[in-house]
Amino acid sequence: MKDFFQTVRFKILLCVCVVIAGIMAYAGANGRLRAAPQELLAAALTPLQRIAAICSNGVSGVWDRFVRLDSVMEENERLEKENAELRSQLVDLDRYKAENETFRHANNIREENPQYSYLPGFVIGRDPLDSFYSFTIDIGSKNGVEKGDVVVSDYGYLVGIVADTTLTSSKIVTILNPSVNVACMASRTRDNGLVTGSDELVAEGLCRMTNLPRTTQATIGDQVVTTGLGGVFPSGLLVGTLESLDSEASGQSMVATVRPGADIPEIREVLVITDGADSEAAEPSPSPSPASDAQDSE
Repeated sequence: MKDFFQTVRFKILLCVCVVIAGIMAYAGANGRLRAAPQELLAAALTPLQRIAAICSNGVSGVWDRFVRLDSVMEENERLEKENAELRSQLVDLDRYKAENETFRHANNIREENPQYSYLPGFVIGRDPLDSFYSFTIDIGSKNGVEKGDVVVSDYGYLVGIVADTTLTSSKIVTILNPSVNVACMASRTRDNGLVTGSDELVAEGLCRMTNLPRTTQATIGDQVVTTGLGGVFPSGLLVGTLESLDSEASGQSMVATVRPGADIPEIREVLVITDGADSEAAEPSPSPSPASDAQDSE
């Protein structure tokens, strides 16, 4: 027992008793003895109250942030839907603008060639395995397109011919393909020839015009137009311009390089001529014509 009075615990207990006794004496001297227990309890609980307040504020702040985050997520979802609708409207607007421009060009061409009927179409696909730039458009037999119909650009330049149709689409073989042969002439000199595709020139987007007379006075820059011979292509269609003129290997005729007026590798809109051509005769020929044989002999 004597050892207890020498321990640290006893000294701490003694200090606590002295503090309590001092507080009691101070409270008694100021008439607050009855309130001393409440004040002691309040003093003891103050730190706990502070901790509780901090925790309460923290929980409230987290909840507010959660509510705001949920609101922000709902707002973002609403804005994403609005953006999707606006993008869809923008796509429709771009298509309407393209269609209006194509219709305007078609009307101009109709005024120049009232004997033909035209259907506007848009390129929706290309054959990656075809080096002659064949493509598919978004109109087909239900729109009045038939196999063998002639296809021109929205400025009236010859592009190719309908090789096949489905109900809603059509495949177009272009004049860059050697299987397509077009009777043409140099518009200034009226010299006739045959425009066809070429393996050597297709990479440059060019055609070849064979069977021109050796005495032709045609020169670089002259316009090339269709003659209508053979009943395949209507007469008077613009094809392009002469880029070069050389003597054929046999020396009996001239061969010219023709740059089509339509940018066939990049074309996006076309017009299909549905009247004015013999659709049965207007199919791409399965093999090159004699003129093509002459070109192969070079």
